[in-house]
Amino acid sequence: MSQPYPVMSSSRMVTQNNVSVATTSTSSASNAFGSQTYQIRIAAPNACYYKVDSGSPTATVSDVFLPNTWVDYVKVSPGQKIAVFSPTIQVISVQEVTN
Repeated sequence: MSQPYPVMSSSRMVTQNNVSVATTSTSSASNAFGSQTYQIRIAAPNACYYKVDSGSPTATVSDVFLPNTWVDYVKVSPGQKIAVFSPTIQVISVQEVTN
C-alpha cells in the first residue's frame, strides 16, 4: 500500500548526551560522541554559545551562537565533544543522531 502523503527522510535520535551548565562563568562539555555519531541535534531553553571539537573543547562568546528555543543540527565526528557557554544556568539538550 502506498503512502497517502510524502514521507520525509529522517534520522534516529540514538543517545542523549546533555550538557548541564551549572555556572555562568565557565564552559561545560559533553561526554565524547559515540563511534557511529556523525550528526548531533542541540536545543536550549535560553541563548548560549557552543563549540564542537576533539579533546577538551571550551566554548566562549566568540563561538557559535544558539538563540533561545532554537534547534540546530551539527555535523560532528565520532569521539568529539560539544562545549557550551551560557549566561544562564540551564541544561542543553544534545542528541546523537544516526541515519
